[in-house]
Amino acid sequence: NRFCVASNNRTGFLCDDRVTCVPASQVCDSASNCRNGEDEQEELCGDLPRSLPGYLVFRCGNPTYWVYADQRCNRMNDCGDCSDEMGSLAACPPCGSEWWSCSPVLYEYCSCIPRRMCRDGVQHCLSWSDEYIC
Repeated sequence: NRFCVASNNRTGFLCDDRVTCVPASQVCDSASNCRNGEDEQEELCGDLPRSLPGYLVFRCGNPTYWVYADQRCNRMNDCGDCSDEMGSLAACPPCGSEWWSCSPVLYEYCSCIPRRMCRDGVQHCLSWSDEYIC
């Protein structure tokens, strides 16, 4: 089993050295992160996503799409339909202190926007709460 927890509690892939934990989204990215290159081997990367271990993959609401498991609950709309950020499939925690909870205008975000976007004179939430309450 090569499951490990990388920085920021992200799902990772354990290298042969049993020390290095590569974040899921850096596996099969054409850049070797393990000393022996096992994160880029043909048996792992040959038929994405089928060749990947299940713990590295998150299936989007539309099953023809997938993202790496560490992209689930990263506050970005990686699936395009927010299924990686909202609902029972994703099971994400609520917005943290650096985020404002609302229904965003931009497809880039799903249920939270970065607080740095609050009161910047631009509507980011459907309710305008980012400009008047946040």
